Amino acid sequence: MKTYSLEEAQDLLIGKIGTPRRDQFEFELKLELIGAMIKTARKERHLTQEQLGELIGVRKSQISKLENNAKNVTIETIMKVFEALKAKVNFKVELLNNEVNIA
Repeated sequence: MKTYSLEEAQDLLIGKIGTPRRDQFEFELKLELIGAMIKTARKERHLTQEQLGELIGVRKSQISKLENNAKNVTIETIMKVFEALKAKVNFKVELLNNEVNIA
């Protein structure tokens, strides 16, 4: 039986770093993490989904969707949620190369 490192398994199952399939997987994973962070922060503040929804002006169902699938959410909504939870948010933007091509 052949063994694989974590990196080798990821390359085989998800695709190599930089491929569209791998980029999409990593993007979706980050969105899932945002939802999990919202849920954790909400619970630490002892708020129900309904109470958090009331704080930002949305329904409980929208908070549930956000916590379980943050794919169709705006940055504005995420910022409102974390502001209501009194949580600090940091975004990191990193330029990958020095070239910008204009078509």
